[in-house]
Amino acid sequence: MQRICLFPGTFDPVTLGHIDIINRALPLFDKIVVGIGINSSKAPMFSAEQRMEWFNEIYKDEPRVESAVYEGLTIQYCEKIHAHFILRGIRFVSDFEYEKTIADANRTLDRSIETIFLTGEPKYTSVASTIVRDILKNGGNASPFLPQAVINTLYPL
Repeated sequence: MQRICLFPGTFDPVTLGHIDIINRALPLFDKIVVGIGINSSKAPMFSAEQRMEWFNEIYKDEPRVESAVYEGLTIQYCEKIHAHFILRGIRFVSDFEYEKTIADANRTLDRSIETIFLTGEPKYTSVASTIVRDILKNGGNASPFLPQAVINTLYPL
């Protein structure tokens, strides 16, 4: 059985923190699907297609990483793609408390899917898409928080 993992999120935009989690998870799984979730209660800054393009560019030479857009329950999407693992990044203790609640609910819905938590590198602790969006909305330079593929889109030469 292939070890398929879903890394769900909005990734609006993709940050170095997201990339850190994926890169450190790669040795653990045969395939990581970055699931760009569509949340009707959120108004994203970037289209789902743009976010997917960023991941495709970043991981163009890594066939074990794919990106996809999905709607609905994450656990149902796991079942659809035959993922038995959900990957979540943790920056702070408060992240863990929130994520554990979701993991517990997911386990109740499907006991065959396990949530794996990876803590972010300390240098990425302050990197959050919300902060990056705020920097961008106010005309600041968010480059220190972003992978090159995102920088190339946001700050073309």
